[in-house]
Amino acid sequence: MDLSMKLCVALLLILVVSEGHGLVQVALARECQSPSHAFKGLCASDTNCASVCLTEGFTGGKCVGFRQRCFCTRNC
Repeated sequence: MDLSMKLCVALLLILVVSEGHGLVQVALARECQSPSHAFKGLCASDTNCASVCLTEGFTGGKCVGFRQRCFCTRNC
């Protein structure tokens, strides 16, 4: 392995390690979920669920779980 390759590997390792220790931070929004109060029946479409959730003041919604219930979502 020549010197330039070793330097590239060392730089890559430094970048990977620094990301894990907070030198490079990315803000990720958490998503909170709440069961829909207005959605009735089996949730078969995320689009329909999201539409109902928008009327409830949330930013979206999706079908969740084995029972396919509509859960509304918003950023926490």
